[in-house]
Amino acid sequence: MERNLATTYASHNPDVLTCIANLSNDEVFTPPEFANKMLDSLSASWASANNGEDLWKNSSLTFLDPCTKSGVFLREIVKRLSNGLSDEIPDINNRINHILTNQIFGLGITKLTSLLARRSIYCSKRANGEHSIATSFNNDSGNIWFETLEHTWIGGEILETSDASGSLAEKRINGKCSFCGASQKLLDREDGLETHAYSLIHSQNIQSQLAEYFGVEMQFDVVIGNPPYQLDDGGYGAAASPIYNKFVEQAKLLNPRFLSMVIPARWFSGGKGLDDFRSDMLHDDRIRVIEDFPDSNDVFPGTQIKGGVCYFLWEKDNPGLCQVTTHDKGIAGQPVVRDLLEPGADVFIRYNEALPIIKKIMNVEIGNEETFQLAPEKRFQTLVSSRKPFGLPTNFQGSAKKGSGDLTLFQNGGVGYISRDKIEKGIDLIDSWKVFIPALGSGSDSFPHPILGRPFIGEPGQVSTETYLAIGPFKNENHSKNAMSYIATRIFRFLVLQHKPSQHATRGVYAFVPVQNFAEEWDDEKLRSKYGITEDEMDFIEKMIRPMELTNE
Repeated sequence: MERNLATTYASHNPDVLTCIANLSNDEVFTPPEFANKMLDSLSASWASANNGEDLWKNSSLTFLDPCTKSGVFLREIVKRLSNGLSDEIPDINNRINHILTNQIFGLGITKLTSLLARRSIYCSKRANGEHSIATSFNNDSGNIWFETLEHTWIGGEILETSDASGSLAEKRINGKCSFCGASQKLLDREDGLETHAYSLIHSQNIQSQLAEYFGVEMQFDVVIGNPPYQLDDGGYGAAASPIYNKFVEQAKLLNPRFLSMVIPARWFSGGKGLDDFRSDMLHDDRIRVIEDFPDSNDVFPGTQIKGGVCYFLWEKDNPGLCQVTTHDKGIAGQPVVRDLLEPGADVFIRYNEALPIIKKIMNVEIGNEETFQLAPEKRFQTLVSSRKPFGLPTNFQGSAKKGSGDLTLFQNGGVGYISRDKIEKGIDLIDSWKVFIPALGSGSDSFPHPILGRPFIGEPGQVSTETYLAIGPFKNENHSKNAMSYIATRIFRFLVLQHKPSQHATRGVYAFVPVQNFAEEWDDEKLRSKYGITEDEMDFIEKMIRPMELTNE
């Protein structure tokens, strides 16, 4: 038995957890190598905050993965504790049993993943099975808890129906879950199907709920994991409703000493319904480490998560500045210790190298590099329309033939025509010079890329559907062309990148871009001279931003 236990948590070749496929883009398995990077960060921060103590030599600490899938975090923790506690508990049977029964806890997110996690940790899908390496459990679950929960539906409509006995009853339909916001239409499922009502975020009092799950009141020292990223509510990508924020918020309520999670990085500057979460995170000085991966393939090979991913380390008792590191193709950049939220900004400035560039621009524009808040008259975003600049959705198709007095309509797939009296929005732009730009930018997360779609001149009498945003009005054609020359510069699009979390290029992504004098033509050399951007800074901009060739379209 001792030889088997000694080799159980040694390196496997191959390790099955490096080979399993993801369930979906919202439930992504964590590669063991990446889980260990997070544990290395945790270990270093623990030692720094605890007079050099080795985290893995403390037999009293407790660890929780509240969203366990493969069990990789807990498995790797067991391996580290087994090595670290060898002097304190020499007998490997007693040591492993102590770790598994007193230090390691998890909440499965589905029935399947709970079984997978138990197999990874106990070497048996039943914690009390004959092949389990834990010897003290009297139930199948051990410390990896899972039970199918139901959503709590609110809103929607109430229908009168009958129950199994034929008595009059009421049934709610088309509601939303009060805990996670899930759609009742999609997730009010028959018995035997997964409800995706995750236990951590479906509780009024998670502390008492965990005491019920594990049979004793728990105070976890470390909470770590990789939560589901989005709701299965019919949306996709940036349009899907995020859910990882609820896991982070609920995990903080557990009041652990350390919290670390890997989550999509879209929260830095955007994300559906994430404004409050972003504000809370950026004002939380207990976030001491952010490791940022703009290309999600650097973490999850073969999985594209728009905007990339990051992991953070939160320390309850050690507030301060945050160490931010950006990774590119497996190479870590120079860490920078800084504020999460720059004065005047409402988003996280992702790239450390961007900070001095933006500060130089702000110093020229407003005489103060300590705030990123442009005066209203200096904001390029005031020239950019909202979605549906003329009130027409993307799927609207104009007439194929131009009638008398019709406007030219730029639409998805080409050009059509529309009667002027059908336009109820953006009236002031109809007969003005303007610039049209695609509402969707580049979908790539690898650099360099163009950031924005190619703009083109909008003449008086021309309008568009939601496929494009309208920028203007401009005094004349020459001013419109000069505005396009500004958009085509790498510096312009670099500033857009700092506020652009996904493919969508809405008005808000232009928040850091100042207005220029559009009686003049612009290029990068002219902007470099105006703002004092160094050669090294320009090299970084060019590394991120691809050249843009304008057309006469």
